[in-house]
Amino acid sequence: MAVLQKIRQRSALLIVVIGFCLFAFIAGDVFTKGNFGKSSNDVGSVNGKDIPFEDFRLKVSNIEKSQQGVTPTAAANRVWDQEVSIALLTSEFDKLGLRVGAKHIMEILKSDQNIGNNPMFQNSSGAFDEAKFKEAIKTNPQIAQYVKDREKDAELNAKYQMYASMIKAGTYTTESEGKLKYEMEANKVSFAYVGGLYSTIKDSDVKVTDDEIVAYMNKNEKKYKADETREIEYVLIEDKASPEDEAEVKAKVNGLLTGSVVFNTQTGKNDTLPSFKSATNVVDFVKANSDIPYDSTYVAKNDLPAVDADKLYNLAPGEIYGPYMNGKYYCLSKSMGRKVGVNAKASHILISYEGTQVPNKKEKRTKEEAKAKAESILAQVNANPDSFLMLAFTASDDSSSQQGGDLGYFEPNRMVKPFNDFVFGSPIGKVGLVETQFGFHIIKVTDKQDGIRLATVAQKIEASETTSNKIFEQSTQFEMDANEKDFAKTATAMKLNVAPPVTVKAMDESFGPLGNQRNIVIWAFEDGTKVGAIKRFEVANLGNVIAKVKKINPEGLMAVDLVRSYVEPILKNKKKAELIKAKMAGTSLEAIAKATGSTVQQATDITMENPVLNGVGQEPKVIGNAFALTAGKLSAPIEGNTGVYVVKNINTQKAPVLKDHTAYVAKLKAQSAGDVNRVLPALKDKAEIKDNRKDFNY
Repeated sequence: MAVLQKIRQRSALLIVVIGFCLFAFIAGDVFTKGNFGKSSNDVGSVNGKDIPFEDFRLKVSNIEKSQQGVTPTAAANRVWDQEVSIALLTSEFDKLGLRVGAKHIMEILKSDQNIGNNPMFQNSSGAFDEAKFKEAIKTNPQIAQYVKDREKDAELNAKYQMYASMIKAGTYTTESEGKLKYEMEANKVSFAYVGGLYSTIKDSDVKVTDDEIVAYMNKNEKKYKADETREIEYVLIEDKASPEDEAEVKAKVNGLLTGSVVFNTQTGKNDTLPSFKSATNVVDFVKANSDIPYDSTYVAKNDLPAVDADKLYNLAPGEIYGPYMNGKYYCLSKSMGRKVGVNAKASHILISYEGTQVPNKKEKRTKEEAKAKAESILAQVNANPDSFLMLAFTASDDSSSQQGGDLGYFEPNRMVKPFNDFVFGSPIGKVGLVETQFGFHIIKVTDKQDGIRLATVAQKIEASETTSNKIFEQSTQFEMDANEKDFAKTATAMKLNVAPPVTVKAMDESFGPLGNQRNIVIWAFEDGTKVGAIKRFEVANLGNVIAKVKKINPEGLMAVDLVRSYVEPILKNKKKAELIKAKMAGTSLEAIAKATGSTVQQATDITMENPVLNGVGQEPKVIGNAFALTAGKLSAPIEGNTGVYVVKNINTQKAPVLKDHTAYVAKLKAQSAGDVNRVLPALKDKAEIKDNRKDFNY
C-alpha cells in the first residue's frame, strides 16, 4: 500500500513528466528527420569509408529471415564483422591492383551449390552447361538478379583467393632458417644454476599502485586497448513461489488422494470427484489434474527421480506414492505395472570389411576375411571370456573400442534389427556373432533392466498472483528508494543482495549470469543514461532486475580493475626480481646459493626447442643464456618466468653437421601455412574503425 500511496502522491508530477516525454518524442522525431538528430546516417566507417545504414539494415534483415532463431543483435554483429572485413580486404585488393576475369568469376559461381548442381543449368550428362546458364539469365529476371548478387560475392572470393596465394608465395623459408630449426632441436646444453623463485617472497611485501598498472598498459597499449563499456550492478528480486504458495500446491495435490465434492454450475448439483486411487480412467484423471502430460512409457529405475527412485520402482500395481518433490513440481505417482527388459546393456567387437560405411577400419579386408576373423575372435572369447575387453581395444573397428566395446544402455529398436534381436532375445552373459550392414559383431549381453510405468500427477510450484503482486510492489519500492538513497544501503535495509557488477560493451547481448538481457545493455548505453542511473526491468521466467550504472569506461585503455589480476602479478614479479638480485652477491654458485637461501641445481641436455627446467617450467631466457656462455663461465642474474637465475655452463654439445636441412625447412613451412589467417586481424588492428551501431538500437 505504501508504494501505491507514493504513486498517488506523485500522480500530478507523472502527468507533467508524461506530457514532457511526449513532446520530447515528437520533437526528437522532427529533429531526426531534419538531420538535427543523429550525427550520421551511417552505421559506421572503416578507414574513412562509410557503411550506409540502409544497406546494413537490409543485410541484417536477410540473415534474420534466413536463419531461424538468430537475434537482431547477433545478426547485426555478424553483418558488421563481414562489412569491416570486406572493407579492409577490398582496400588491399585495390592497392595491389587485383583484377578478376569473367572466366575466374564463372568458376567461382559454378562452385555455388545452387548454380553448379542445379539441374536447370546441366546438360544431359549432368555436367554444368555454361550456355544454358547464360540463357536462363537472359530469360528469367529472378535468376538474373540472383546471379547478379552472387557475382559480387564471387568477385570478392576470387580476389581473396589471389590475395591469399600471393601471401603464401611471398612467405619463403630459407635453408638458414631450416638449419637454425635443426640446431634448436639438436644442440644441447648442460649447466648448473641457482634460482631465487618469485614465490619465496610474499605478495604482501611488494605493492603495486594503480598508476604503475596504467603506466604498464600505456607501454603495451595495443594489448590493453578497450572498447567503451558500462559497469552495471543490480539487484534481482526473483518471481518465485512463497512458502504459502508451496503449502497450497502441496495441499491441493494431497486432496487428490481423498477425492472431493464440488458444485456443478451447469446441473446445479454437487458432483463427487473420485480420488486418484479410485479413478476408473487414470489417464483422464492425469490429464485433468496434472501440469505434465501422461507418459505411457516404461521407465528403468536409474531414470526415476534419484531421491525417490527406490520407493517408486518398488510400487505394487495400483499403489500410490507421494506427494513428493521432483524439481519444481509436487507429484503423486500410481504404478501401472512393470515390464521385463525395457533396457539392455551390451558390448561388441565390430569386424568390418571393404564396402561397409565404417570410418575406423583398422585394416583392409574382404567380407570373407572379416567373417573368418570374427569367428576366430568369437572362439577366443568363448574359450576365455575375460579376453573380450582387450580384444575390443585391439581389434574392433567401432569407436566404442576405446571403452572396451561398451555401448551403454539402450532401449528396444534403437540398434539395427539383427543386433537388437540378439540382445533383447538373449540372456545376460550370452555371447554371439551377428552380421549387419556394418560388418560382423561379436556381441556380449552385459545387463538388462526392468521398467515401471507410472501415472504421475505433477503440479508446478510457482508464484501465485498475490505473491507476484508483492514482488512487484517490493521491486517498485526498491527502485524508488534507491533513486533517492544509497543503492547498497537500500538493498541491505530491504534484505536484498547486490550482485557483483557486470561489465558490458555496447553490442553485447549477454548480461553476466542472467544470460541474454539486451534491453538492459541498450538502456545502459542510451545518451541520457549517466553514472548512478537506476531502472527496473521485468525479466521473463526470472523476476525483476533493478539495475544501476556504476561506472562508464570510455574507449581507450582497459579499466584498472579489469586488468589488475593479469598485470599486477607481472609488476610484482619485477619488484621481487630486484629484491632477489640484490641478494645474489658472490663469485660462485655456492656463494650465491648461500646468500639467497637456495641450493645449486643441475640441468642436463636441455634444448632451445624445449627450454624446460624440471620442477620449474618454461624458462627460455635462462636456457638461451646458458647456450651463450662458454664452459665454466658464470652468468649475470637473469629474470625468468618463475624467478631470477644465475647459471654456469658445464658443457655445450653441438649437433652433427647436416648437409641438407630440407626436412626442417618443411617443418617451418608447415608452421607458417596458416599465416594468411593472421592478415585480417592485423589489418583490423591497424585500421581506424568507427562503430555507430548502438545509435540504431540493435
